[in-house]
Amino acid sequence: MAGLNDAPFVQSLAVPTVCFLIAFLGYYSQYMLQSTSLEPGPPSRKETIVFNTFLLSLWYTYYKTVTEDPGRYVFLDKDIEAEGRWCKKCSAPKPARAHHCRHCGRCIPKMDHHCPWTANCISMTTFPHFLRFLIFANISLWMLEILLWQRVYALWEARHLPAYLGPTLRELVALALTSLICLFTSIALGIMLITAVKSWLFNCTMIEGWQVERHEAVMDRGGRDWWDINGTDGKSYRVEKVEFPYDLGIFANMSQAMGTSNFLSWISPFSSSPKVDRSGRGRGWEWEENGFNRKTGMWPPLDPEKVRMANSEWPAIRRDFAAELRDANLPSEERKRAFKERQLRDVEKKKIMLAELEEIDDYDSHEENTEGDDFEQTEYWRNTDGERLEDFGVDEDAEDCVSKVPQEDDIPLADLLRRRKGLHSSEAN
Repeated sequence: MAGLNDAPFVQSLAVPTVCFLIAFLGYYSQYMLQSTSLEPGPPSRKETIVFNTFLLSLWYTYYKTVTEDPGRYVFLDKDIEAEGRWCKKCSAPKPARAHHCRHCGRCIPKMDHHCPWTANCISMTTFPHFLRFLIFANISLWMLEILLWQRVYALWEARHLPAYLGPTLRELVALALTSLICLFTSIALGIMLITAVKSWLFNCTMIEGWQVERHEAVMDRGGRDWWDINGTDGKSYRVEKVEFPYDLGIFANMSQAMGTSNFLSWISPFSSSPKVDRSGRGRGWEWEENGFNRKTGMWPPLDPEKVRMANSEWPAIRRDFAAELRDANLPSEERKRAFKERQLRDVEKKKIMLAELEEIDDYDSHEENTEGDDFEQTEYWRNTDGERLEDFGVDEDAEDCVSKVPQEDDIPLADLLRRRKGLHSSEAN
């Protein structure tokens, strides 16, 4: 899946390709089995009804997976002073377990990944449909495999008979082609089903699985380089072992993911999916934790590399807010001249920043060569499968270094002006 979302053909051809594959395996296979002389003959009426029932369920759940809105947050008051995580791309608070999808262009509640084959995010609202789609797809494939295997086995039993007494060449080619496509599709969807069920049972999305592996790599490195670090907000943060907090037990995990504790509705293709609470709290905004950590809200754990790259180690890249606010009130020509001057200063600041980064990279490379540490000293870490967060559809530039309030560097000038006007209004009153 890594990088598949960025392939040129995926955006426009993925869903039609899946639909063609379902139609080929679902309907051409039935035409072949009904119109050929392959033993043990056409499927029975019962087999046909059962297979087409699963096939209709497959179509409907796939349709819901593709078309269901992956969820969106509606903020009644977009206050830039809001507590909690902050999305720099949405310029809005980012609730727990949400991530900014670079394909959907917004923060997605409980984002699992952006699936190329559904052209949609697998999230809190779409996961139940996605899971049901995989279940019905695999059941349909297994049933088709049984029907095809019966014909293949009958051919093997009659292998000593003269060829003219058996099926025609066209029938043999059709059987072989359908069997091979069914086999490879079943393997691929079987792997996807196992991955989805694992996420379902442990209440851990694919993105959170990546974060768990990342955090374990940080802990394996130990505290040789950092324990207490300063975030971009000037506060001191301690890097410590954090347990994954959302694993509440198998039944609770399954109920939360499906939006109901009624297990009979989990498999029904017509069941609804969880919706984001519009009140700004509850489902989609807040998530129950298992209490294994010393306090709530510690997930995701700190990424020391990103903190180090973004904090005040490089004061040269900090913005001059006073100058921006002062220049905003100048006449048009003077404001343009002041803007150009700031641009020139920014170029010099970036040169200084790049020089410092090169020095740090040289130090890290030397450290790896001398200590034999296999921990990757890069801003964008990859897991053992070579995947970055962007391979799951996450906009990595929108991910926080520290899960706290928005930093001033992330605040647009218009918001700074709005803040200043608000302060002046309150002082006047």
